[in-house]
Amino acid sequence: MKQFLLGLALMGAASSAAVGQQAAKPAKPAKIHVSAATVERVEKVLADDKLRGRALNTGAPAAAQFLAAEFKRIGLQPLPGLSSFEQAFPVHEIKNTSVQVSLNGAPVPAENVVLLSGQERVSWTSGQAGAPRVVVVGPQDDYRRAIGPLMRAQENVLVLLDPVHAERFKPMAQHFGHGSQFQMEKPGGTTLAIVLAAGTPSETMPYQVTGTTVIRPLEIRNVVGVLPGRDKARAAEQVIFSAHYDHIGILPAVAGDSIANGADDDASGTTAVVALAEHFKKAKKNARTLVFVAFTAEEIGGFGSRHFSQQMDPAKVMAMFNIEMIGKVSKFGPKSAFITGFDKSDFGPILQRNLQGTEFKFEPDPYPEQQLFYRSDNATLARQGVPAHSISTAPIPTDKLYHSVDDEIESLDLKNMTAVIEAIARSSQSIVSGQDTPTRIAEAGTRK
Repeated sequence: MKQFLLGLALMGAASSAAVGQQAAKPAKPAKIHVSAATVERVEKVLADDKLRGRALNTGAPAAAQFLAAEFKRIGLQPLPGLSSFEQAFPVHEIKNTSVQVSLNGAPVPAENVVLLSGQERVSWTSGQAGAPRVVVVGPQDDYRRAIGPLMRAQENVLVLLDPVHAERFKPMAQHFGHGSQFQMEKPGGTTLAIVLAAGTPSETMPYQVTGTTVIRPLEIRNVVGVLPGRDKARAAEQVIFSAHYDHIGILPAVAGDSIANGADDDASGTTAVVALAEHFKKAKKNARTLVFVAFTAEEIGGFGSRHFSQQMDPAKVMAMFNIEMIGKVSKFGPKSAFITGFDKSDFGPILQRNLQGTEFKFEPDPYPEQQLFYRSDNATLARQGVPAHSISTAPIPTDKLYHSVDDEIESLDLKNMTAVIEAIARSSQSIVSGQDTPTRIAEAGTRK
């Protein structure tokens, strides 16, 4: 009987322990809901042919108006100091209207010439007054080291490239030879002409260069909305959610299609910013002030994020979630994304901890050789110490739709994209509420 009673007692103790263990088991994470309807609707508008690729001189102004209307619909406020959601600033558009070059009396094909001019008219002939400095980049020279300093020269320069550099020259010719170029500062009154020669060039080779360029000021705009912090002690602290809404506009036609819609790059990230603003507005749990910003001009040098950062006090920015191309499934599989600059702060580990118990995973950037941390709109504030990181699913460098006319909404996985946005909302909660503050970034970097 004693043994029987002892057995009952032991069974009871074991049962109590089991109950205690069950009570200590963490509850399932609360459901985070991001509107799939909002995701699909906003993505479709931004990637529509009507916006003509959202370049600065195509559909970007219409895209900005649409995003401002979305921020108004959600109930955000303008950035303090602005009277609307549009943060306008000037740039300069530079467009070559004609270029002719001859070497040794033979005309050079237009695709073998790059003219970067701050002058409306150029007319150079070898041996005449006003001729430029001639620089030859020979077969043994390092192309990048030779060209880089000349791009910043404050004098007229004619660069003659040996044919061995043709493959390195081609991307530059495609970039600068198509459409307009833009600068934040007014261009100086000098010209750089880069010419790919048919044969081995020399400094004494006879040449003639003529060209005309139109230079005009252009007003462009970020779109910024604010959700004030609900805790007076934390309201001065800011958390930024950002993406760039511009893309590259019109390209040479492929199968009759010339519009580079940029559905993934970066209509997907911009859609996430709108959906997150809607989510946090409804949640009403943000102790810190949330700033939602759609940047312009990322594709031409990050002008939008540069201007925006000049209006912000980096000491007040606790974190920046920059969202860059989340429309495709990442190399880690569905319900996953990666964080650039993972080792530069504890931003990533905080997000990982907040996702525990869910199916979603954030991983470190699998493409460190691409230098992605300093190639997106997070870079400007990151250089000022802000834990500013980009979140992406882009299958770099195998994405064949990148910067093409085929980056259209049909190529996206909207269900997985919505899951990424919900994961950002969940993983950011402890930062938004003021419970976590990522460490600052101490290391300076350069844009690649």
